[in-house]
Amino acid sequence: MKWIVSIVLVLAVSILLITGKTAQSEYIVIAWNDLGMHCSNKDFSTLVILPPYNNIRAQVIKKGNGSSYPQIITTGIKVKYEIPGNTYSVGKTNFWDYAKVLFNSTLQPNIGLTGNGLSGDMKVNTNFFEATGVPITPYTDKDLTKEDPYQQALIKVYDMNDNLLATANPVVPVSNEISCVSSGCHTSEQQILDNHPDELDPNVKPVLCAKCHQSNALGTTGNSEAQPLSYRIHSRHSTVTTDCYKCHPGPNTKCYRDAMFSLGYKCQDCHGTMAQIASTQKNGRKAWLQEPSCSTSTCHSANFAPEAGKLYKESKGHGSMFCSACHGSPHAIYPTVQPRDNDQIIALQGFAGKIKNCSVCHGVDMIDFKGPHGFTPTSVEMQNTNSGKSELGYIYPNPAKGNISIPFSINKNGLVRILITDSKGSQSIILVNEQKPSGDYKSSFDVSKLPNGVYTVSLELNRQTVTSKNLIINK
Repeated sequence: MKWIVSIVLVLAVSILLITGKTAQSEYIVIAWNDLGMHCSNKDFSTLVILPPYNNIRAQVIKKGNGSSYPQIITTGIKVKYEIPGNTYSVGKTNFWDYAKVLFNSTLQPNIGLTGNGLSGDMKVNTNFFEATGVPITPYTDKDLTKEDPYQQALIKVYDMNDNLLATANPVVPVSNEISCVSSGCHTSEQQILDNHPDELDPNVKPVLCAKCHQSNALGTTGNSEAQPLSYRIHSRHSTVTTDCYKCHPGPNTKCYRDAMFSLGYKCQDCHGTMAQIASTQKNGRKAWLQEPSCSTSTCHSANFAPEAGKLYKESKGHGSMFCSACHGSPHAIYPTVQPRDNDQIIALQGFAGKIKNCSVCHGVDMIDFKGPHGFTPTSVEMQNTNSGKSELGYIYPNPAKGNISIPFSINKNGLVRILITDSKGSQSIILVNEQKPSGDYKSSFDVSKLPNGVYTVSLELNRQTVTSKNLIINK
């Protein structure tokens, strides 16, 4: 009898090895932080801008196959989070000594303002899981003096029988590098309080800036005479510095680190100068709630717009997936220059960058031209980094009936689009729509599902058509 059981077990294991169909291979979890960086004071005894408060989100997907679509699931599973190597915060900051005075909250040690700690269960919110107000500091258990602003969480998905289904390791960014003193602008936090003699008693401490200055980041109303904190800071300092890292973390942290940064874009290219940030608030814009959109006339098209009335970080698309799930957090759009940001994406699709390998969720490659943002998934490979011109190369084979290669070159960084249109001029496919550095590239595409006919392949750079070529499909 024992030998029969042994044979059955061997066969079962062999089948799993051959097919690769384990419980874990049927599910994936994609996790992210809602912002590219969360800031927090380290010392809360005098002047306070922000508490330790980090938000982690995750979507769990049951993968599709050739006959079924993927499903976002929230039932029949449990999702847990932890931060390996960072198990406590008391002693790394004195926040818990002053939480009652500042936020009228009596907190247990290492428990944040929403009741979450540095590990625990993520809660369901519509079609995703989240843990809000995680009180992480930038100091690991092994190093209490040197900041590590890009620590990684570990997200684990279990079924109701505690079988592990999937894992992810998103970055949970946090920095204390927001001090008005460490930036070199003020001699002490007490000096800042002393500059408010008519508004407060400088001997009564600590002071929460957002108590008087309205803050959408903390949800405080403040008072109208004091005016919003964001407006006050940007207007007051607009004649002092143009360096965003004087306040936003920071010369060491370098929180702006994403694909747009790598292409040479500056903070001001999206947000405007400090004076402009202040003036738009004076004219009614609400800081933190109304921010630059991906679909401005100088950037991406309307196909890339956030949901109406929502910020990018709250927007969803393509089967109710969060934009951030596939593209990354604001200021940390994939790929970033911080390797840890890219880890979970590489684990999912084998390379850094936004998720564009359909099989990650669908289980198979999709070739029905129904990809997100109106374009079909296609590969783009850099051939040479020293391009001196912008043009389409020779498309081959042409006439075509299956896979084709489309070489192209761009002589400067910018938004590159390759479009295939039919003889009637109606857009059929967007093959490429992404920011690229100057260089020589090659894109591949399978035309087998397109009808026979004459098509135009166009190369656009920064919304300007550079060149076009005819493509004949004859199967």
